[in-house]
Amino acid sequence: MSLVDDAAAARVAATATNRRVAAGHELAVLVAVEFTAQRRRLTAAARLARDAAAAGAEADEESPAANEMPSATDGATRRCAAGGLDFDALLTEFEELARSAGAQIAATLVQRRARPDAATLVGQGKLEEIAGVVASTGADLVLFDHDLTPSQLRNLEEKLPCRVIDRTQLILDIFARHARTREGQLQVELAQLEYQLPRLAGHGKAMSQLGGGIGTRGPGETQLETDRRKINLRIDHVKEQLESVRRIRRQQRQRRESVPVPVVALVGYTNAGKSTLFNALTEAGVLESSKMFATLDPKLKLLQLPSRRRILLSDTVGFIRDLPHTLVTSFRATLEEVERAEVLLHVRDASSAMVDEQKLQVEKVLGGLEVKGKPVIEVMNKIDLLPPQERARLAVGAGAMPSGAPVAVPVSGLTKMGLSELLAAIDEALVVDPLIEARFRVPQSEGAALAALEAGALVREKSFEGNLVLLTARGPASLLERYRRFRERS
Repeated sequence: MSLVDDAAAARVAATATNRRVAAGHELAVLVAVEFTAQRRRLTAAARLARDAAAAGAEADEESPAANEMPSATDGATRRCAAGGLDFDALLTEFEELARSAGAQIAATLVQRRARPDAATLVGQGKLEEIAGVVASTGADLVLFDHDLTPSQLRNLEEKLPCRVIDRTQLILDIFARHARTREGQLQVELAQLEYQLPRLAGHGKAMSQLGGGIGTRGPGETQLETDRRKINLRIDHVKEQLESVRRIRRQQRQRRESVPVPVVALVGYTNAGKSTLFNALTEAGVLESSKMFATLDPKLKLLQLPSRRRILLSDTVGFIRDLPHTLVTSFRATLEEVERAEVLLHVRDASSAMVDEQKLQVEKVLGGLEVKGKPVIEVMNKIDLLPPQERARLAVGAGAMPSGAPVAVPVSGLTKMGLSELLAAIDEALVVDPLIEARFRVPQSEGAALAALEAGALVREKSFEGNLVLLTARGPASLLERYRRFRERS
């Protein structure tokens, strides 16, 4: 091929790349690494859990729930015994993350090794293979399904002819694409700045830190120090703005708490269907998307339960495996709704191959937020995607949960199956402002009291005696106690 042909091919490749970037779709090579030494440790742990479960099997044989509902440990044991730990499902999740960021997948490379390479994570041989695939596909970037240390990132960028992005940076990019409110944008920016700060050193000689030896002393601040100082100043500024957001939230919450309306928060793995379920319950019309992290900003909507009690239902950001710590810290203002909720609805994708692993990851994040002591209702969502026999098994298991276990309710946010059972379960789980029943004798002239009782409580056995209305009402204690002057004396 002549030099003219080479130049023409380069121009065509550059034009195609520019078109992809302009359309928001960059061509990416995905690299997933499975560390077999870690897998062996997990397999051994699962074997111990299986042996412990077998030792107690005789005691559990009489419990119908033990036969109907397989535990998360059982599922993890089966996958470990198979030797895969659902690696294919993890790989599918990684590919979905890439697509949610707007990438077109050129190739997916998988490596299995005992432990990570200190310099490049993948080792020299695999690195040469990645470089060859990038050259042959014309990829714009390489995405790693692992966090990279600053030195690993620097070494990879020196060896590869394109940008290198690790898992945390990929998730941060998705958050940046979906942030709509000023608060969400600030939280994403804070997480990005805190991620970039330790990775400033090493990006070219202009940003290298001057040393203390002969020929390396400088009269003033180096470029690296300047950049680091600017980022620290920006971090302080963003934190101040977020604190003002928290202050406004506290004021709004204080106004809400003056009227006792409990908060119920939807939590769960990303793409478990929380926003679809939120819309099905409240008709709020929030964004529903199959893309990961479509919801970043909390949504609050008033919802009336079968008992006529009212709650504030909150839709929150989804969690994911290895959720970056900087994101949990930055989104603390958003997650305050979870911390202050009276009941948590743990929405789980019942059709997912990783349903048990996803549950463990969500519980891990909730443990970090110190909210694991709250009442939890497990909402097994997307049952419309299950075969009839599996759907029936979930329904039977939901009615036979062992004592002390979270209530499980099978639903479909898309087809609205099981929503009445879910609302009844929320009613039962609320301990703040409990339901009570009382008998009232209300003069017909007290129209406001009669209207309030009929609007906010379930009224039965209603009759008339002269100018009095006799009724029995079951409703929130806060409402019924407000009209205790009309209660019958027993």
